[in-house]
Amino acid sequence: MKKFQPNLIMIDVDGTLVDSVPDLAYCVDEMMVELGMEKRGEDKVRHWVGNGVSKLVERAITGELEGQLDKELFKKAYPIFLNYYAKNTTKRTYLYEGVREGLDYLSLQGYYLGCVTNKTTQFTHPLLKELGIIDYFKIVISGDTLAKKKPDPMPLLYGAEYFGVKPEGCLMIGDSVSDVKASRSAGFDIICMSYGYNHGNNIADEKPDLVIDSMTELGKFL
Repeated sequence: MKKFQPNLIMIDVDGTLVDSVPDLAYCVDEMMVELGMEKRGEDKVRHWVGNGVSKLVERAITGELEGQLDKELFKKAYPIFLNYYAKNTTKRTYLYEGVREGLDYLSLQGYYLGCVTNKTTQFTHPLLKELGIIDYFKIVISGDTLAKKKPDPMPLLYGAEYFGVKPEGCLMIGDSVSDVKASRSAGFDIICMSYGYNHGNNIADEKPDLVIDSMTELGKFL
């Protein structure tokens, strides 16, 4: 059984700390209605999330993970979605079971904790504040904080540099292939949550260092 000895732990948001799909799906469906198109529903949105809001809107319009995008339609749709999501960032979103206990444990152990997400700052900060967990993190790196976002390693390397620790002394906790790729490229260890999104695929197939069912299990492996 692998034991991790990180100085810094960077944690993803959507699919790791929170289930934001109920709000995202509501906003997608309201956007689709305004566009005169059919609603997409929560199951499809759950399959599409994980690469930021603009990618989610693209997928909602095309109805596919990687479809042929009508750019004019996207220009019309994107502000509609942003308007709905600004008012519905945390109305239906909730912390996964075990998250608060996990964060309490990590905090008490004295780890540097950072948050890294592809969600933009305008939605990340209100969400973390509303759900009462922003104070656990010494740094929050959103999708628009830097020039690149996950799966690029830039956000993770930026976090390591901010705390003055080497990547090999860092751990990422996430739920998707994007988190695994970013971690591998940055030289971080990676633990994935089994309950996340990952476009409907089993995250174990991406070969993270460990897959767990709850953040309450972290104490066994650190």
